Amino acid sequence: MAEKNKPARRTGGVLAPIAAGLLILLKSGKFLTTIASMLFSMVVYALIFGPSYAVGFVLLIFVHEMGHFLAARQRGLAVGAPTFIPFVGAWIQLKEMPHNVETEAYVGIAGPIMGSLGALVCYWIGRAHGNDLFLALAYTGFFINLFNLLPLSPLDGGRITAILSPRIWLLGAPILVALFFWRPTPILLLIAILSIPSLIKAWRFNPADPANAAYYAASPALRVQYGFLYLALTGFLAVMMGEVHQSLGHLVRPH
Repeated sequence: MAEKNKPARRTGGVLAPIAAGLLILLKSGKFLTTIASMLFSMVVYALIFGPSYAVGFVLLIFVHEMGHFLAARQRGLAVGAPTFIPFVGAWIQLKEMPHNVETEAYVGIAGPIMGSLGALVCYWIGRAHGNDLFLALAYTGFFINLFNLLPLSPLDGGRITAILSPRIWLLGAPILVALFFWRPTPILLLIAILSIPSLIKAWRFNPADPANAAYYAASPALRVQYGFLYLALTGFLAVMMGEVHQSLGHLVRPH
């Protein structure tokens, strides 16, 4: 009997941080927009992938966005609740910009860390119970968070690597182009268009400019810390994608 209740307890552990995030949004009066856009996304995805996968997929995105949301609130930034658009994803609206690059990196990396933890929980459940649905969700979660670490603004990776130098964004551009030729999708084209101002900024970046010197000032220790976290998280997600792919074989493909 205890063994039968085990999956329920594990699932409850997954839902606990989601419920906590929703409670925060409810208390802040930002609940309805988030829930309405989440439900709409679930319905759209359910028509293509089925209801179970659609619910899990949207919740994984929600966990990722709540990482950004909670980190921004922790740093005292005015932030809007997550908003979802099918096939685009979700975002939180920063009503005020970070005051320095370390805050930007902190808010940026919080999403992939939370999202990776959500995907890892799905992986544990999938492996423990031989559940292909949870393994498929884990693969998707690892893929989404890895993609978001592409070192190009407005993706999370661009916000994190900015603490090293905005010029790193110039390395992200050819990777994005390669991804588009490998698997062309409208979202990649949209990201390419949105990244144009950032690429221009990276090309013209002058660290000696007083405004840049003030905003991008960071100690060597901080640069090493964020650089290590970025590389470690990127490597971890790549390894986990390979691990889940071996578990599922041909059943899972990135979307």
